[in-house]
Amino acid sequence: MSTYRKTHYGKRWSRLCGWLLRALGWKAVGGPPPEPKAVMLGVPHTSMADFVVAYLFYTSFGEVGHTMIKKELFFWPLGPILRSLGCIPVDRSNAGNLVKSLISEMEQDEFFKLAIAPEGTRKPVRRWKAGALVIAKEAGVPLYAGYFDWRTKTISCGERFILTDDTKADLARLQEYYEKLHLTGKHPGNYLTH
Repeated sequence: MSTYRKTHYGKRWSRLCGWLLRALGWKAVGGPPPEPKAVMLGVPHTSMADFVVAYLFYTSFGEVGHTMIKKELFFWPLGPILRSLGCIPVDRSNAGNLVKSLISEMEQDEFFKLAIAPEGTRKPVRRWKAGALVIAKEAGVPLYAGYFDWRTKTISCGERFILTDDTKADLARLQEYYEKLHLTGKHPGNYLTH
C-alpha cells in the first residue's frame, strides 16, 4: 500500500464544502476527533451518497478523512480523483493484508484519520465486520462511533468508543449503541437493526 500523506485542505475549499453541506440541508454535530489519529465509523452505510456527505463534513473542518473503496473503482480518470479525495483502494480478497497495512500506516503517520463503514457493504447485513475495531486497537488509536442520519440530516463523528480485549463483545456492544440512536439510512431498508 502506498502512503497517503495529505492531511488537510485549504481554507477556501473547506469553506465551500461546509457551505455545500449546509445547502444540502445537513447539520454537523460537533467536529472531527481532536486526536491526530483516529478510526471513525460511519453508520448506517446504505448509499454511495454517504461518502459525499461524509467528505463534505470532514473537509469543512479542513481535515482529510481517509476512507476505503473497492479497488475496481480506481480506473482512469476516476482513480486519481478518488485518491485526491483521500480514498484508499481495497482488495477485498485479501482483508488480512489490508488490515495489517492500515495498522502500519497509522503507526507511521503523524496524522491519519480513517473512516470505515462497519457493515462493509451498502447491502443489508446483520453481522458487522470487526476490522475497524482491530485497526484501532492494534494501532493504539481511538475509535469514534460516527453516524449520519438521513431522516434528521445530521452527521457527527459521535462519541469515543472504549475498546476492550474482547473484540466480539465490543462489536456487539457497538451495535447495541447504534440501535439506541434510531438512525435512518438514505435507503432505510438496507440498514438492519438487531
